[in-house]
Amino acid sequence: ELQVEKELGITKEDIGKSITVEEYNAACREAVMRYTDIWNNLTKQMGYWVDMDQPYVTYTSKYMETVWWLLAQIHQKGLLYKGYTIQPYSPKAGTGLSSHELNQPGCYRDVMDVSATALFAVQASAQSEALFGPAPVHFMAWTTTPWTLPSNTALTVGPKISYALVDTFNPYTKEKQLVILAEALISKYFREEDAGVDGPPEGKVLPWSLQKTFLGTELVGLRYAQLLPYAQPFEHADQAFRVIPGDFVTTEDGTGIVHTAPTFGADDARVAAAAGVPPLLVLDEHGNPVPLVDLQGRFVSQMGDLAGQYVKIEYYPEEERPELSVDEQIGIQLKQQGKAFKVQKYSHSYPHCWRTDKPVLYYPMDSWFIRTTAVKERLQALNHEIQWK
Repeated sequence: ELQVEKELGITKEDIGKSITVEEYNAACREAVMRYTDIWNNLTKQMGYWVDMDQPYVTYTSKYMETVWWLLAQIHQKGLLYKGYTIQPYSPKAGTGLSSHELNQPGCYRDVMDVSATALFAVQASAQSEALFGPAPVHFMAWTTTPWTLPSNTALTVGPKISYALVDTFNPYTKEKQLVILAEALISKYFREEDAGVDGPPEGKVLPWSLQKTFLGTELVGLRYAQLLPYAQPFEHADQAFRVIPGDFVTTEDGTGIVHTAPTFGADDARVAAAAGVPPLLVLDEHGNPVPLVDLQGRFVSQMGDLAGQYVKIEYYPEEERPELSVDEQIGIQLKQQGKAFKVQKYSHSYPHCWRTDKPVLYYPMDSWFIRTTAVKERLQALNHEIQWK
C-alpha cells in the first residue's frame, strides 16, 4: 500500500476522493503480482516445498474467507482473546509491528538522542528518615527517552543491588545535594580525584563523598515527588510514585535505578502491575483512558506547553521541524528546576519502521491473540508425527 501511494503521489486520505477505491485496489493488486517471477525463482532456489501451481494469494476472497473460517474455529474453541500489551508501534504507518518486522536488517540504527539523568525527590517518611536522616535526598534515574518522563509512575531497583548515598552538589544549580545511585556506577558520575574535596564545584571538579550503602530491598516502598506533574493517573493515583523491585535492573549502565513508565515499556508495565502501580493514563473527551501520547505520536492536551508536539522530531515534515526537540525542551526544564544531574547527547541503537524509515514507539495497544499455550502439548505431539527436513 505504501509503495502504491508513493508511486501515485497520494495518501490514505485521498482514497475515495482523487482516486476511487476500485482504482486503488487495482493498483495494489498489480503491484503485488509484479514480483511473482522473483518469488517463484527464490522459492526454487531455497528448496521451499510448496504447490507452485496453486499458490495462495492474500487478496483473493478465497484466502480471506479461509482466514475468517480458521479464526472462527479458534474462537469456538475459546482460544481467541483480546490483550492489552506494550508493542512496537509506528505512528507514521499507523500500525503495530511484529518482532519479525523489527528484526529485519537495517531496522536498528545508531542514532544520537538526548539522554537525561533525572533527580526524583524522596518524600519524607519514617522509612526515609531511618535510612537517610532528615536531610532532603534525591534518586538518580537515567533515560534515553526523556519524552517518557511525564508518564513516570515508579522507580525500579534491583533487590540485591548495593546502592550508595552520595553527598555532592547539583552540577547545574551548584546547590548541595544528597543523591542515591548504584554503588557500582559511582565512577560513571563522579571522578575518584574529586572524592572528599572541600568547597563548591569548580570547573570539572565536582566534590563528593560516600555516606553509606544499603540493598535495594531497603529502598522498596519509599515514595517520591512526581517529577513532571503535567497529569495524574486517572485511577489509583495514590499508589503511584513509589520505589518497586524489578528483576531486569542491572548495573551495566545508567544509575541502577530505572525510571518506570508503564505505558511505554513492556518490562515497566510488568513490574508496575505486579507492584500495584498504575500506568499514567488520562481520560479523553469521550471518557476513555489514554496515554499522554496519541496514536500520531503527539503529546495530548493535558501536556500544557508540550501539547500537540511530536515526541520524536523525525515525525515532523522537514520544513516544519522545530528548533528544539521535545527531549531537549524537557532536558532544559529539568536543569532549570534543579531536577537534572546530567543531560547530554547519547549514541545508541534504536528500532525504525521498515515501511516509513521513522523511529518506532513502544506503545500500549489492544490486540487479538491466540492462546497457543493451551494446546502446547498437542503441538509438541503432532511435531513428532511430521517428517522434518
